[in-house]
Amino acid sequence: MKKDIIAKVALASVLLSGCNTTLPTTETVKETKTDSNSMDTRIGKLDFTHGFENGYPTEETVHLLFDEMDFQRATQAYIWATPYVSFLQWQHSFHHELGLKNGQIILHESYKDRVGGLTYNATTPYALTFIEVQDDPWIMEVPEGGVRGSMSNMWQIGLASFTEPTKFLILGPETKMPEGDLSEYKVVRSNTNSVMTGLRLMSPDKEERMKVLDNYNIYPYSEREDPHPRGYIETNERPWMAAAPRGLEYFERLAEGINANGPIHERDRFFMAMLKPLGIERGKPFEPTAYQKEILTEAAYVGEAMTKAIDFDGTERLEDAPYMEGSVWEIATTSPPNQRRENMDALDGRAAWFYEAVSNDIAMHGMVNGGYGQVYLTSYKDADGDWLDGGQNYRLRLPDNPPAKAFWSVTLYEVNTRTLLQNEMQKADLSSRQDLKVNMNGSIDLYFGPKAPKGFESNWIQTEEGRAWFPYFRFYSPGKEVVDRTWVLPDIEKKSY
Repeated sequence: MKKDIIAKVALASVLLSGCNTTLPTTETVKETKTDSNSMDTRIGKLDFTHGFENGYPTEETVHLLFDEMDFQRATQAYIWATPYVSFLQWQHSFHHELGLKNGQIILHESYKDRVGGLTYNATTPYALTFIEVQDDPWIMEVPEGGVRGSMSNMWQIGLASFTEPTKFLILGPETKMPEGDLSEYKVVRSNTNSVMTGLRLMSPDKEERMKVLDNYNIYPYSEREDPHPRGYIETNERPWMAAAPRGLEYFERLAEGINANGPIHERDRFFMAMLKPLGIERGKPFEPTAYQKEILTEAAYVGEAMTKAIDFDGTERLEDAPYMEGSVWEIATTSPPNQRRENMDALDGRAAWFYEAVSNDIAMHGMVNGGYGQVYLTSYKDADGDWLDGGQNYRLRLPDNPPAKAFWSVTLYEVNTRTLLQNEMQKADLSSRQDLKVNMNGSIDLYFGPKAPKGFESNWIQTEEGRAWFPYFRFYSPGKEVVDRTWVLPDIEKKSY
């Protein structure tokens, strides 16, 4: 069979060349291949004792191949681990930079409070925490009062979402289920030892928001008869950063998570096999050799570069991303909430979404769920197909008031960290909750760039030369016109003024 294939390839090449050349026999092709003991490949020259087919790889070739295997596996492990390391780093930053204790809630309210969070909404405050549930179940009481929230495991797979008062009982993968009547609780069992949970405090009135926060209670099940909620702490504009670390630290965080979060999931066992030769193994400390450090450090940068390509220019690979034919806008939520498709998991889709964002519940998929919750649109290029640039001035002309029952907003983010845009104004968003200037025909011009447009300063977000940025356009409680695309968001245009 192999001889037939070789002969057919040789015949085809001659016919395509249009030459009057004597056709090589199968034996001639075979002799040509086996006469050489080496082959040129994209990773370099590979040598064999008696040719590729009949010989053994030389010692130098074996080392080269294993080096390449380790490097390739590490880059793919970076992509696979994107949602996990993102949450692990966020949790690490909360504990080590903000001093969060288990069960406490942290309040992000001001612009500076939120600058460390991936693609945070700059309009509504957040109340967020990570709860460690490996030893005991924990109770979480969600109060009434205009909240939108969700709970996820450490792989950012949604466990629950909530918009109304709910009393949760949260358990880890190996936590013993309490005995007795549990009918007052909504029971959630996570398959990781930590869970992330958070609320958006939707009311524009601060007094109402704080009332909700005061009644948002988290405490161990063992205290159910005499609860001592852990309360909340304020960020107080202290610096923190949830963006995944670069270089070797990325894999350090991954190794910590593998050892901290309970049993390995069945779908991840092959990746565990890939990571073992690189020094990452459950139940063992991560103590990489000089060789492993070198491979992992470079792989972290190349893996991030691959993830950037998937995220920022991978629409053709991401089936959930297309918005409108001819539009540079994309639907940002490129992975299903459970990260699963019919015959595979959403490897590229979850990498694209979780490289630039956190959490993923069904309420964030308004374009496919009939308009419930939110719609997130994003773009990385302008109407000319050029990358968005902090040194260029732009205009986004909204044809009329965007149809969003709660509110709409456009928020700008740094490409470097995927966090709120940094500028002298300390302002990264424009929204329907702000006093924006409206044109005579009802359209709204929004401006982004280093220079303020005269007379439209209230409609402007300042960018800076030398840094790339990207926007999210959010519809909260989107109207039907958004979902069926009869209201279309125009592209961002270059503008001289």
